[in-house]
Amino acid sequence: MTPEAVWGRRWENCANPLAHRIMEVAVKKKTLVCLAADMTSVSELISLVKDVGPYIAALKTHVDLVDDFSVEKWNILIDLAKEHELLLFEDRKFADIGKISQQQMAGVHDIRNWADIVTAHRISGPDIVDGIAAGWADVERIGGILLLAQMSSQGNLLDSNYTNEVISTGKGSPHVIGYIGNGSSSKEVGELRSLVGDSQMIWTPGINLDNNAGKMGQRYGNPHDSITSGSDIIIVGSGIHGAEDRIHAAKLYAEASWSAILERGQ
Repeated sequence: MTPEAVWGRRWENCANPLAHRIMEVAVKKKTLVCLAADMTSVSELISLVKDVGPYIAALKTHVDLVDDFSVEKWNILIDLAKEHELLLFEDRKFADIGKISQQQMAGVHDIRNWADIVTAHRISGPDIVDGIAAGWADVERIGGILLLAQMSSQGNLLDSNYTNEVISTGKGSPHVIGYIGNGSSSKEVGELRSLVGDSQMIWTPGINLDNNAGKMGQRYGNPHDSITSGSDIIIVGSGIHGAEDRIHAAKLYAEASWSAILERGQ
C-alpha cells in the first residue's frame, strides 16, 4: 500500500517533510510504534534496538538519563537507528525561553546534530519554537517539534485553555509537526484531533496492551482505541522493553497499530 492510500487526508495536508518521512517509514515497516527507550546505558539502548528495530518506526530517548554517555557510543546508536530507518526523537520537553532553548539544543549532548524530533512545552511563550528551530539551523539541519497539548499523567495542569494556546502556536509554525496527546484517553485524543484537523500529527504516550500496568500516576490506553480516535503514532515503553519477550511484544504492538490505521481508513 502507498502512504497516500493509508494516510489519506493526513498525507495530503501535512506539509512538514518530517511528517511525510515518518508516514513513509510506518507504511514500509507496517508499524505506527515509537519505542520509548528510557534506558540508562547506551549498551542497553543498542541491544534493545537490535532486537525490536524492525517493528518500530521511531526511537524516543531521554539522553540525560544515560549514565555512560559519550559521543562515540552515541554515534553507534545513531548509525543503528539509520540502519533500521528509525527517526530519532529526543523527549527533552524544552520549556525555557527561545534563546536558552537554542543553547540547550547544543551543549554536551548536542541534540541538534542527531535528533530528528524533540518535544517542547508552550509554558514559556511561543518563541521556544523558534529557539529550537534555530538550534537545528545552527548545524544546517531541519527537525520537527511536537508540542505537549495533553498529558496522560494524573493531576497534570494542561487544561483545555492551555491546549488551545498550544495548538494556536503550533498551527502558526512550520517547525511544529504535531502534538503530544493523552493516549490513556481515546476521548481526549478524539477531542484533540477535532481541534488540530488533518494538517498535523498527534503522537500518544500512555499506551500499553495491559491497561492496569500504570505506576506512579501513569495511566495507560489501548493502541487500537488511540489510533482509531485520531492518533498517528503510539509511544510504547515498558510494554515492549519490560516484556519477557520484547521481540514478540514489539510485533504485537506493530500489528495492533497497523490494523488500527487500516480500520480507521482515510
